Amino acid sequence: MGRHNEDMRIHVVADAADKDGGYVTERLLQRGGEIVEPDRDELPTFGGLGATDLVLLLGSDRAAHERKWAGVVLNESVFVRDALRAGTPVMGICYGAQVMARALGGTSWQADAPELGWTRVDTTDRRLCPEGPWGQMHSDVFAPPPTSRVLGTSWRGPQCFTDDSLGTRSIAWQFHPEVTAATYERWVHEGYFGESGVDAKEFIHQAYAHEPAARNLAHDLTDNALDYLGVE
Repeated sequence: MGRHNEDMRIHVVADAADKDGGYVTERLLQRGGEIVEPDRDELPTFGGLGATDLVLLLGSDRAAHERKWAGVVLNESVFVRDALRAGTPVMGICYGAQVMARALGGTSWQADAPELGWTRVDTTDRRLCPEGPWGQMHSDVFAPPPTSRVLGTSWRGPQCFTDDSLGTRSIAWQFHPEVTAATYERWVHEGYFGESGVDAKEFIHQAYAHEPAARNLAHDLTDNALDYLGVE
């Protein structure tokens, strides 16, 4: 359960090679958070974590639907369900959102084309899913859990959902509120979007052009999400 009279202890689940939580973890640290970074490939049981106030699932260059990651996705899905049943809220970003969707009864699959660059999101909740624009870099789409409430969409698919079906609130975003311009540039150079024939230089230009507003948007979103999740 959360320990709201002390500093937040936040477990940030990520790939060993990319644990950059960018603007989101920056804001969590500003709010007094203590960050612990378990490797999703060696994820312990939730009960083995010790005290925690929040779980944050970061993105990945993997896809949650790929068979070769089925064991890792299953373990992370069990971890998510156990966290929520124990009263610990969960936030998910991109791949983390796909894992959350799968953990709670939804699914995900390969999209017809990647969603890239800085795009606006159609929203029904400007606090928990502002229209952005937000950084996008994914080649997948998810179907939200049947128990969830979809707050944001793009023409590619769902962009945000909340769920409290296991007794504790959770929230997930398909877009990347956390991504800094430098990280986005690295993702472009590392080919996270695959062979799509896109103008990589234009996406890097967009990242730096949006950087000043992106930090403020991400900080406000993080504050609003913590308020919604009841984490102080």
